[in-house]
Amino acid sequence: MPQETPEIAAAIAQPMPLEPELDEARKELVALINRITRGRDGTVETPVAGLQVYCISKPDGPKHAFATPALGLIAQGSKRIIVGDDIYVYDPMHYLVTSVDLPVCGQVRLTSENEPYLGLRLELAIDEIGKLIGDEKLPAKANAPASRGMYVNRIGMPVLEPVLRLLRLVETPEDVPIMAPLIKREIMYRLLVNGEGARLRQIALQDSHTQRVAKAISALRVNYAQSLRIEDMARAVHMSVSSFHHHFKAVTAMSPLQYQKQLRLQEARRQMLMAGVDVASAAHSVGYESPSQFAREYSRMFGAPPLRDKRRWLGEAENDALGAGSMQAA
Repeated sequence: MPQETPEIAAAIAQPMPLEPELDEARKELVALINRITRGRDGTVETPVAGLQVYCISKPDGPKHAFATPALGLIAQGSKRIIVGDDIYVYDPMHYLVTSVDLPVCGQVRLTSENEPYLGLRLELAIDEIGKLIGDEKLPAKANAPASRGMYVNRIGMPVLEPVLRLLRLVETPEDVPIMAPLIKREIMYRLLVNGEGARLRQIALQDSHTQRVAKAISALRVNYAQSLRIEDMARAVHMSVSSFHHHFKAVTAMSPLQYQKQLRLQEARRQMLMAGVDVASAAHSVGYESPSQFAREYSRMFGAPPLRDKRRWLGEAENDALGAGSMQAA
């Protein structure tokens, strides 16, 4: 497991203050998310397509998930994300951009016990980014080599202000059909021209190495249970085997085999916990022929053997249900 550096730990423990204008905007972001979530823990889907907001007052251990292209912003608290051997930390001073599908492990952290984690996620439409890149009026940027499909940037008002306007639309849903697409386009434009925006351009740039890797990722997500032949994947995206390996790891921080393993284990866990599938069936369905190998790799990734993990999760789910029932009764 990647280790958190002293610099990252210090940044979380003692975050730098925001500039006055940004701090006022952050306070409005807090107020908007609180009104949308009504102060209740959970995820809220808003009337704006692709926009979710979060409120978490009691974060637990690290969660494995699958990140898809999106912008992530935090109003309160911070978040630590592990991708392969990389660690990303962001907070109200920074935003996170994911440009390709990535298996991740994330953990939310609170600033204080009295302030829940508040954040939002806005899906990024790669085809819309492609249209923006094709606009001759878009300011020119130097082409970037294939690089990580996730990055953190310092936030500024050019990004935060349109995000606030998009959130305000939640309270005037009649404006959403006309205004939301315009504001989303503005946000994507700001991401493209700000900081590491050249990385985001690469995913939509026709025939770039990053786009070729993204195509391979899409195929891998569909065929994760099949035996992986690197030669076939490289040929399908018109790359040599060595170039494919190099650029795949440059974008995902993992080799294709490591990526496939995380896909398989996350899908097996989903089947066991959400669909009630037994351990052996889940392992077989995602391509494992050896139950012992599946158990070893599962334990390494999720911190417990499959059956124990399933029982633990079912026990937590039962306790949550009992707690909810007690609240309703009260």
